[in-house]
Amino acid sequence: MQQTDRKILCIGLVCLDIINVVDKYPEEDTDSRCLSQRWQRGGNASNSCTILSLLGAPCAFMGSLAPGPVADYIMGDFVRRRVDVSGVAWQQWGETPCACCVVCPSAGTRTVVLSDTNLPDVTEKDFSKLDLSQYKWIHWEGRNAEDQVKMIEQVREYNSKQEKHNKITISVEIEKTREPLYQLFPHGDVVFVSKDVAVHFGFQSAPSALKGLYSRVKKGAVLICAWAEKGADALGPDGVLVHSDAFPPEKLVDTLGAGDTFNASVIYTLARGGTLQEALTFGCQIAGKKCGFHGYDGIVP
Repeated sequence: MQQTDRKILCIGLVCLDIINVVDKYPEEDTDSRCLSQRWQRGGNASNSCTILSLLGAPCAFMGSLAPGPVADYIMGDFVRRRVDVSGVAWQQWGETPCACCVVCPSAGTRTVVLSDTNLPDVTEKDFSKLDLSQYKWIHWEGRNAEDQVKMIEQVREYNSKQEKHNKITISVEIEKTREPLYQLFPHGDVVFVSKDVAVHFGFQSAPSALKGLYSRVKKGAVLICAWAEKGADALGPDGVLVHSDAFPPEKLVDTLGAGDTFNASVIYTLARGGTLQEALTFGCQIAGKKCGFHGYDGIVP
């Protein structure tokens, strides 16, 4: 397989997003009408695949689905976006997750209520069935971290037998403030840590978070933290802090999936040999652009 044909694989959640756009956030125990409603394939890893595909990168998704009409809709949308779904793990029990999202452009907020209770995550055993030679980059959205560490160890074993140009780059996203996820810090070549996690650790800015958390990542890794309207920062093994300002749209419309857009755009740039500064700036540009319209179809002209 040619180097340029190898895919970027994203592993994590796919769900159905039912998105209600409102002019103001509804008060509790009231009836109101939304401005519009749509169905959209969601989930961090799933959204990142959408962006990668729109940017023109060969990509693949691995996550769990349960047979039924929701999964049919999701699979149809993956196919429409030209995302390889051969690694999807079909579960024998549980329900495909669904999220009810309230997007309020006037306040710049998106509120998500997710039903994700009983569908098993993909396992080390599922992952072992993949042909790793297909991939040049594998990204894990932090979920069932113990199993994900075992998957990463499989990639390390694979890499140990490869020449440099065939090695797979490993990235992880630590978004939620859940203690088990923090074991992923030392396992990524590139580690995305969220503002929520940084604040949970007591940091009030991306630069302070990167300096405070860098000791948790492995030697030679890159640690990246986006901080909403303040842009994003990154810290690499050279100890130099890299920053990009945010690129807000003229009018804030829909921030749902902005973080997944940022992650995918950074991965896209680094996978193509771009510098850390180029990746950070491009990530902020594309994430900012995405916030200016509903969904994802306006990202590429």
